[in-house]
Amino acid sequence: MKPTIKTSRRDFIRTGSLGAGALVLGSSLSVLACTKADKRLGIALVGLGGYSGGQLAPALQHTKNCYLAGIVTGTPSKAEDWSKKYNIPKNNIYNYQTFDDIANNKDIDIVYVVLPVSMHKEYTIRAAKAGKHVICEKPMALNAAECQEMIDACKKADRLLSIGYRLHFEPHTQEVMRLGQKQVFGKVTKVETGNGFTYNGDPNAWRLKKALAGGGGLMDMGIYAIQGARYTLGEEPIAVKATQEKTRPELFKDVDETVFWELQFPGGAKVTGKSSYNHDWGYLRAQAEKGNFELEPAYGYGGLDGKINGKPMQIPNIIQQAAQMDDFATCVSLKKQSRVPGEEGLKDMKVVDAIYRSLDSGKWEKI
Repeated sequence: MKPTIKTSRRDFIRTGSLGAGALVLGSSLSVLACTKADKRLGIALVGLGGYSGGQLAPALQHTKNCYLAGIVTGTPSKAEDWSKKYNIPKNNIYNYQTFDDIANNKDIDIVYVVLPVSMHKEYTIRAAKAGKHVICEKPMALNAAECQEMIDACKKADRLLSIGYRLHFEPHTQEVMRLGQKQVFGKVTKVETGNGFTYNGDPNAWRLKKALAGGGGLMDMGIYAIQGARYTLGEEPIAVKATQEKTRPELFKDVDETVFWELQFPGGAKVTGKSSYNHDWGYLRAQAEKGNFELEPAYGYGGLDGKINGKPMQIPNIIQQAAQMDDFATCVSLKKQSRVPGEEGLKDMKVVDAIYRSLDSGKWEKI
């Protein structure tokens, strides 16, 4: 479902990691113990766009606890190509009309929803009703109210729900969490973060339609920066004030282009963030009482790079999506809640909702 474009969001995040070092699979920080090879769980990818094809399917060739068992697509030619490339049995290939039949497929334990945001709620709920555990890609839904519906549906079906926050399994990010939340250098007093890329693509792409995407650069890229501030401090923001600029209104007529915000946290740290479809950003910087630390690139697929008091972290990069999916498969096997459950996605969408309210009101808005 991804358009052909000169510079895509996926390309930017992937290539925004030059200099971060070669990828290696595995980290004592991010990958839990493996299940037995003959008990790997089957994952079905719902939606075969750029992220599924460029990141998730390749990552599933390196997982230990799960494997690519099935696909759901509305494009017959994709079904044929994927079947050949990944040796997927025809019985494990579904379209959007036959999706609910997945309930009868014992090969598939987990459904990974990788669709336009407007479809996340529907397919998460349908997957849970079909008896499957669910990973839903970020942003979780169009708004916080939809997130709550998804959480409730999965709980009612007694299925686990996880959000595609791959960075929680990434070792540079985990180091930032440790440094900030454990106050290794004292209390964090300031956080600055931004994420964005310059969109030069199809003006009719679904990402530029509010009804399908929920918003523009804030929903797509800004959610990483919101997450960055939250997991650095280990706190939940209580209020936000936001402004925006739009220099290319002909392209971004229906969604936000560049958004700036200030978040209030209970601990008093000064936190500023920004997101964009018109600037190449990808950093997270934290100042503490007795030191500082940063990531740049901070949110890339291909690898992250960081410094602590100006010195390189020297932490190896991993295949983030493989670590993420392996961890969830372990959680399913152990009947244990994911470290990034639906509630994590809900918290972010509460912030996003408040930012959009602030853009409308021009005032501070409670979260």
